[in-house]
Amino acid sequence: MKGKITIHREFSIGEVDKRIYGSFIEHLGRAVYQGIYEPGHLQSDELGFRKDVLELVRELDVPIVRYPGGNFVSGYNWEDGIGPVDKRPTRMDLAWMTLEPNRIGLNEFAEWARRANTEVMMAVNLGTRGPEAARNILEYSNISQGTYWSDLRRSHGYEKPHGIKLWCLGNEMDGPWQICRRTAEEYGRAACEAAKLMKWTDPSIELVACGSSNARMPTFGSWEETVLDHTYEHIDYVSLHIYFANTEGDTPNFLGRSLEMDSFIKTVAGICDYVKARKRSRKQVNLSFDEWNVWFHSRDQDKEIPQWIEAPPRLEDIYTMEDALVVGCMLITLLKNADRVKAACIAQLVNVIAPIMTEPGGTAWRQTIFYPFMHASRYGRGTALQVIFTGGKYDSKEYTDIPYLETVAVHHEEGGALSIFAVNRNLEEALDLEGEILGFEGYRLIEHITLNNLDLKAVNSARCQNVKPAVLTGGSFDNGKLSVRLPPASWNVLRLKQTASTNPRRGQEQSGQPF
Repeated sequence: MKGKITIHREFSIGEVDKRIYGSFIEHLGRAVYQGIYEPGHLQSDELGFRKDVLELVRELDVPIVRYPGGNFVSGYNWEDGIGPVDKRPTRMDLAWMTLEPNRIGLNEFAEWARRANTEVMMAVNLGTRGPEAARNILEYSNISQGTYWSDLRRSHGYEKPHGIKLWCLGNEMDGPWQICRRTAEEYGRAACEAAKLMKWTDPSIELVACGSSNARMPTFGSWEETVLDHTYEHIDYVSLHIYFANTEGDTPNFLGRSLEMDSFIKTVAGICDYVKARKRSRKQVNLSFDEWNVWFHSRDQDKEIPQWIEAPPRLEDIYTMEDALVVGCMLITLLKNADRVKAACIAQLVNVIAPIMTEPGGTAWRQTIFYPFMHASRYGRGTALQVIFTGGKYDSKEYTDIPYLETVAVHHEEGGALSIFAVNRNLEEALDLEGEILGFEGYRLIEHITLNNLDLKAVNSARCQNVKPAVLTGGSFDNGKLSVRLPPASWNVLRLKQTASTNPRRGQEQSGQPF
């Protein structure tokens, strides 16, 4: 199979906000307990945080981590997780029918985030709680001293404020599964008042309002319009959530699902712009895609988990090679919408539908989906560029005109680097790809990274990495002409670099680093 791409330096989509490479930790399953936190483990530090997990999180270079939920947050009393650990209550978590011991709370998680070189994206409870509790947790977190909640934080041993800048106003509030589900009118009013109180408390923060729980909800569209009608001038982002599954074993259709994600993004952006026009506002509300991933492998086994126990092994999908391809397509879709998507969170980070898995008392290891996320996070910082693909397309059960190549480019001008991310969706044929890349004189192809396995059901484990990246040779880039071969059913990263003669920063390049 043959195809051609065209890239021009000036045909930009928008600046990539590094926060699109965010992730998510919920008090769910083994994400917290036996995930990031396991006192007594040989790899744990003095606070009980697993150092092997911290190392893998730093390898992903995750800039934000959403916390503490998720469905969990709609029934969470944040005050249960502060103060002396031995005095904290054990609560029934009605979201996941488990016991929450509250050994990890806001202060501990903020400290974990510092050690992971990331920042907290905090969610507030607008289910069983409301605007006052949201304002109080912000004061506790962000105000230096001299008020009740800030001084209480200092008495708990945290003199400096946490400085959390990105806050979610609840979670999936139109979902029937949600604790204290609300109508769009009810949620819009509550979110508006919470936003006002929070921004009066700390004007430097940014706020995310809940969009509809997913694009297939009966409330989708009308929910966003109503919520934005109430909150538009008080919030900065509206959230989107999506998960994909291959329950029917239809791989070509599964690989085309990112087209649905792209349509979802464009629809929500359009609703934001419609409300902006109707309000005659000069403000632009952008998007926070703060839950996305593949999720379906663990659903049957989760039915066998007993209720009211602590940290059960819930939502522990073991990902395949084809899942990694879908995750790669979803990452590319986020980059193709970098002008509007300014934050995103792969859900989740450890053990729960996650790129990182742990064994209790044992090792931590990388799932198949770890690698495309790591590559995008490392090499996808800068300006997203349009890539025009000319080549084959196919139809599937649900989608038409699916291009065999899903691709986008990111240019980091200061670092003199151009990264091309590409998924070859053809399951049987390699793609002989030619490229016309304009405006990048003095660049050379320094690396072609690929992730592929002929067995699309291949998985990784603590003992064996069946799916891991390899470096291919044989490609070339000369006088603006690219020539490479992409293996069938593969994730690819083509790294172009400005030569030392045209870029004095050339000597700063290091192995394994983007620039």
